[in-house]
Amino acid sequence: MPLSDHEQRLLEQMEQALLAEDPKFATAMRGADLRRRYRRRAVLAGLVFLVGVVMLMTGAVTQVIALGVAGFVVMLASAFYAVTSWRRVPPTDGTAAAGDVPDISPGSPRRQRRPKGPRNNGSFMERMEQRWRNRRERGYGQ
Repeated sequence: MPLSDHEQRLLEQMEQALLAEDPKFATAMRGADLRRRYRRRAVLAGLVFLVGVVMLMTGAVTQVIALGVAGFVVMLASAFYAVTSWRRVPPTDGTAAAGDVPDISPGSPRRQRRPKGPRNNGSFMERMEQRWRNRRERGYGQ
């Protein structure tokens, strides 16, 4: 829910008073941009991935198996680190807060993917035979 103009002015005044009174605390309370932090971690993991590729290729060319295996492990670990860092990046449109978790409980609309209707309780073979008959009647497969 957005704040009214009066509430926004009061909030700005409080922020300015806090900044004037204790600038170090105000800066700490602002916090860092999470997107920037996680993006930086993903870029760092990408660079480490490239180091792993170089290690792997050097191990393959020099036929030092331990170096090649170590390069592969470095690549795998950095890829995992990059993916987990990138998945934590909050959306840029501001629609979801950092702690929002989608509701996928059994009764939620997101969970219900198929429309509820009469179900065919026939066996697998009966359903396959019915599909085959429908195809033959419509002229498919001729």
